[in-house]
Amino acid sequence: MVTNFFSRLKTAIQSTKDNLVGRIENLVLGEKKIDASVLDQLEAILIGADIGVATTAEILEKAKQQTARDQLHDYAALAALIRSTLLEILNAPPAQPAAVPAAPPEVIFVVGVNGVGKTTTIGKLAHRLSRDGRKVVISASDTFRAAAIEQVEIWAQRSGALLVKKAHGADPAAVLHDALETAQAEKADAVIVDTAGRLHTKVNLMKELEKMHRIAAKRVPGAPHQVLLIIDATTGQNGLVQAREFLKTCGVTGLVVTKLDGTAKGGVVVAIARELGLPIRYVGVGEKMDDLIDFSAEDFVEGLFSKS
Repeated sequence: MVTNFFSRLKTAIQSTKDNLVGRIENLVLGEKKIDASVLDQLEAILIGADIGVATTAEILEKAKQQTARDQLHDYAALAALIRSTLLEILNAPPAQPAAVPAAPPEVIFVVGVNGVGKTTTIGKLAHRLSRDGRKVVISASDTFRAAAIEQVEIWAQRSGALLVKKAHGADPAAVLHDALETAQAEKADAVIVDTAGRLHTKVNLMKELEKMHRIAAKRVPGAPHQVLLIIDATTGQNGLVQAREFLKTCGVTGLVVTKLDGTAKGGVVVAIARELGLPIRYVGVGEKMDDLIDFSAEDFVEGLFSKS
């Protein structure tokens, strides 16, 4: 199963690999030595893959130091430098770790802007938890968007989760209250809370989310235990802007990066991890129920630099 996960992740990041590692390899292999001109071109490649300005600057500074000490002669040495830098960033301790629930249910808020794959991710996450033998309740608290309740209901049926819902336009916090009550009565292990696909500029929607935080904490000690922010990998640096604003307001504990298989700019996961101290918990690598896999920094970096 681990090998299968690695294979699927490797396939998903093939475009990013071509855009990042493939271009670096072609750049360096065509040069007799790594000099200032090569490093200038390297900078453009790193920025183009959405690795981020800070990470790019760090890699270039290390490369310059090694060049000055005559330690950077070929692609293998440069690849080793970049690999170690990416692993260090992606394995850094989270700024705000997820809480461990004292007793069930674990309450997981799922947040993000419209169109990033939030509802699909909720369905896949519910499927994962159910597959692991956990009883799941989904709170259909996105009552703003037409059809949101119907969509999450379909995913609840597919995953075998219980769904708590109210009519379109109902108070999202009231839906959450009922879902938590149901979870406790049914002795559920987890409650996944769908939230409106809110833009971070919508102050009233952010206040609504804060209200839901308070409701959860009153009903279940320590809740929400996780706040997962869904980021669409195809949005590149816009995903970083979204993450920064949500972190300020929502207490995000981790990321789910969707559509990683549909972009050449998957390096954005490095930029977000570095600049915000947020761990990537899961990545979406397709549309099927099982296409939400655990993120592994080692597998991600190995997948980028593997020869096959």
